[in-house]
Amino acid sequence: EITCVDVYTQDGQLIFEARKGSGPKATGAVKPKAVAKAKAKAAVKPKAVAKPKVITKPRVVSKPKMKVAPKKKAPVAVSATSLSDRISKSLPTAGISYQPNFQPLINVPVYFWNDVPASFRSKVDLIGESIDVVMRPSFTWSFGDGTFTTTTDPGGPHPTGKITHIYSNPGTYPVILITTWGGSFTHNSIERAITGQIKKSSALSITVVAAPTRFMN
Repeated sequence: EITCVDVYTQDGQLIFEARKGSGPKATGAVKPKAVAKAKAKAAVKPKAVAKPKVITKPRVVSKPKMKVAPKKKAPVAVSATSLSDRISKSLPTAGISYQPNFQPLINVPVYFWNDVPASFRSKVDLIGESIDVVMRPSFTWSFGDGTFTTTTDPGGPHPTGKITHIYSNPGTYPVILITTWGGSFTHNSIERAITGQIKKSSALSITVVAAPTRFMN
């Protein structure tokens, strides 16, 4: 007789079916036994076979050529020039005048004045930058007899001049005028005061005489 067997699983159970000839099926559900897992043997690592040493001739490495850096040209020495020094060369020197201009008399006012303008303007190019400069003068007069006066007025001739002096004794006197320049400069629309001042001197000699006394009959 031919036996037919079938095995399958259903609802977590192992189902066996067997049929012998034309008879009824014999069916049984059997829970499968837990099969113990065989311990895995540790794999034996093959011994590393030492590679034979290959002796190679060392390569001859050519030394890289050293690049010679081009010699830098030494910077040209430029003498430092301050803003005050540059302007000082172009500022006018005062010329002195007085009246009466020939042998003024003692005890009579002598009028003094100078020809310096009320302001001096200049444009200076400094390291490629344009700088506008404005300078204004003040004056210190020394009349040679020990008296001094300081003012911003340049003076003028008779009768409107405001710088006058009276000599009490005849003689020749050295008159010295010190013109002091101060001001400001403008760069990029910002105005700043110039630190310090520039002084220029002018001088002349004046001879003062006494008028003779005459008696008339």
